[in-house]
Amino acid sequence: MNELELLFDIARTFDKHVELRTALAPLLSLLEVRAGLTWGMVTLLDRSCGLLRIEEAYGLSDEEKKRGVYRLGEGMVGRVFESGIAVAVPDLSKETHFLNRAKNRTRADMEGLTYYCVPIRSGNGVIGTLSAERRILGEDAETRMVRDKAFLEKVSSIIADSAKLRERITEETFRLHQSRGLTGGQAGNHAGDGEQNGGRIILGSEIVGTSNAMRNVHEMLCRVAPSDATVFITGESGTGKELIAVEIHRLSKRAKAPLIKVNCAAIPEALIESELFGHERGAFTGADKLRKGRFEMAHGGSLFLDEIGDLSPQVQVKLLRVLQERELERVGGSATIKVDVRLITATNRNLEEEVASGRFREDLYYRLNVFPLQIPPLRERKSDIVLLADYFTEKYAGKNSKLIKRISTPAIDLLTSYSWPGNVRELENAIERAVILSKDQVIHSYDLPPSLQSAVSTNTEPTTTLEAALSRLEKELIVEALKIADGNMAAAARRLGITERQMGLRVHHYGINWRLYRTTKM
Repeated sequence: MNELELLFDIARTFDKHVELRTALAPLLSLLEVRAGLTWGMVTLLDRSCGLLRIEEAYGLSDEEKKRGVYRLGEGMVGRVFESGIAVAVPDLSKETHFLNRAKNRTRADMEGLTYYCVPIRSGNGVIGTLSAERRILGEDAETRMVRDKAFLEKVSSIIADSAKLRERITEETFRLHQSRGLTGGQAGNHAGDGEQNGGRIILGSEIVGTSNAMRNVHEMLCRVAPSDATVFITGESGTGKELIAVEIHRLSKRAKAPLIKVNCAAIPEALIESELFGHERGAFTGADKLRKGRFEMAHGGSLFLDEIGDLSPQVQVKLLRVLQERELERVGGSATIKVDVRLITATNRNLEEEVASGRFREDLYYRLNVFPLQIPPLRERKSDIVLLADYFTEKYAGKNSKLIKRISTPAIDLLTSYSWPGNVRELENAIERAVILSKDQVIHSYDLPPSLQSAVSTNTEPTTTLEAALSRLEKELIVEALKIADGNMAAAARRLGITERQMGLRVHHYGINWRLYRTTKM
């Protein structure tokens, strides 16, 4: 196990979740899969009653978690919380207390298991506990216990920092509501507001990313949002330009007014003028009543024009006038209508080249290009792929009423090695498909689309034969078992229900370097 990488992934897990408790189940899953620490449990202090409540625990139902409480000084958890001192209890089969609380576990099951419990500290106080178990056999058991305990203390520190940050955001949001004089329903409209949080995730939005490229986008977005400047968003198709526009409006002083969205490429050229500026009754065949355009509908708010590079020259002229004079005339009308609209535009075209070729008006281009915002393609923000995959997994697992606990290592390898020409939209579609196909609460590499399968070398000839498919599955299961068992081939063989000899032959056959999965540091 690479400790630094795992700690970084744990921190990213907390970044992705707005609520602390929703991040705890993925945390315990990471501890089990990546560190081999099982039966994880997190308790936090309920200040209203002075009891420790189980926020998340392996093997407990939601009802059992709700009922699960510890008094201060009660059991190992209560004593660790009260003393603030981490403990490690070796060989649980010799401990009567643990045998009594074990569910369907015999003394033989608990032989060699070491129990860890560390306090979660915030400032000078303790706010909860983190506990887990590991089976340790051999002469280096004592050294391993020291490393495990130190590692869990680092994880508890991440939990404490995350809890402190969310508490501070809640307090700041409350103060913001008070300063604005918001009460009742008004306050509810801003309940999702958050801070920039050091360039990480903007709380309350669907923008996910911690890469340097996305940090820059977040910073520029937060600077321009409070102004009324026209924003020109550029980027490849599928990068999330519309989400950026929504976020700019949400953080602007026009947030309570409407945000009207128009996809210029989706509206026929003959109708786009009427859609934008409206028309009078009788202006053309079929115009049987007056119709307000999108500019009028967005009055006082924001108008988002997507794919603006597809506008015809005639509409470009009229749009330029609206931007210059802040007034328009409906199709077939003569009355001048004043509009107060903040314009946000987007395109996946290179408008500078369009201007040079004469297909786009130069004066309109400079009117739109007041505050350019470039959205990076997904291939330039590789470190965000796992975060986005986790986000979409949680999103579509909820929509499809499925429980997905994790994404397998081979699946992550496929996701991170693919070039993603369709950007975030393609990743979202791939994860939705994988969630639907998953049968065992895990997203495997074979659940991902065929386009991803062919984008990575698997040490097997590309083929559709049954033998090749079974070989890929067998190799993936062996790698997963070795990772969970920290490279211990005997333990991995027991997990897969095969003999050590069979495991050795398969590892040799597939050219798997089992030493890569051995834990050398903690």
